[in-house]
Amino acid sequence: DGSWLTGSHLPGKDPHIALAHGFGQTRESWSATQGRLSDEGYGSLAWDMRGHGQSARNDASLPYSETQFVDDQFAAAHATGLRPVLVGASMGGLTGLLAQARKRVFSAIVLVDVTPRWEAAGMQRIHDFMTAFPDGFDSFAQAASAIAEYLPQRRTQKTPEQLSSLLRRGEDSRLRWHWDPRLLGEFVAGSHALQDALSSAASRIDVPVLLISGERSDLVSAATIAHFLELVPQASHVQIEGATHMLAGDDNDAFAGALLAFLRAQFPKPAASSPAFAATASGAAARSHHVPGVSR
Repeated sequence: DGSWLTGSHLPGKDPHIALAHGFGQTRESWSATQGRLSDEGYGSLAWDMRGHGQSARNDASLPYSETQFVDDQFAAAHATGLRPVLVGASMGGLTGLLAQARKRVFSAIVLVDVTPRWEAAGMQRIHDFMTAFPDGFDSFAQAASAIAEYLPQRRTQKTPEQLSSLLRRGEDSRLRWHWDPRLLGEFVAGSHALQDALSSAASRIDVPVLLISGERSDLVSAATIAHFLELVPQASHVQIEGATHMLAGDDNDAFAGALLAFLRAQFPKPAASSPAFAATASGAAARSHHVPGVSR
């Protein structure tokens, strides 16, 4: 539809890693992970999903839909030059499943604390936080306090510099979330109706898959994980000890360690570097284990 996406690309060997964030986040949520991947020689691309961060918002006449986010996944995959590994958190993982079921664009998939079915209470908690400040914040400090209350497991509050990618200052000088508020009513509110389609899409995935969940997540549960592993019998599952739904931020060392172990197992000898970055909008038994880590 002509919309443009803004991304951060770090060159390296293939397979490249395409990093899709969750609702309400930006590509900055992957900055530490991109650093670890780069240290190991992997190229990566993290992008702001449409309606988020520095990527385009839909025109007023164009409602948001899952099809648009799926098409954006195709664009991101194409931008890497070869079939990347998708690492998708929450909404980024779910739209990635839909994309892979339509076209085999990813060589492997890593889902970050998301499954085709989810716990309604966890989704409601996210929704409540996202809608709790319709008039925004009068300062970065107020926003940092609100986030700290929502994420009490974090030991330190975000700095103004860290919050700069999450907030926009309006003409009234108040700070509001960087994402388009229309997303809540046009896309997020109806996402529960996609669970059957997501389950069907997951059942058609035939590439290596890793699910990384947070031990304290309120969005995925033992039941939703079991359902997913039945749908995708070749999938593996790693649970990060003490982490919540925001597990990459809770303990990026443990998260990155699990991701890198999966990549080394699936791609023991990384290929040569892919072509220059182009800007553009089976059958194995499933297994689960826990990864201890120090909470941040």
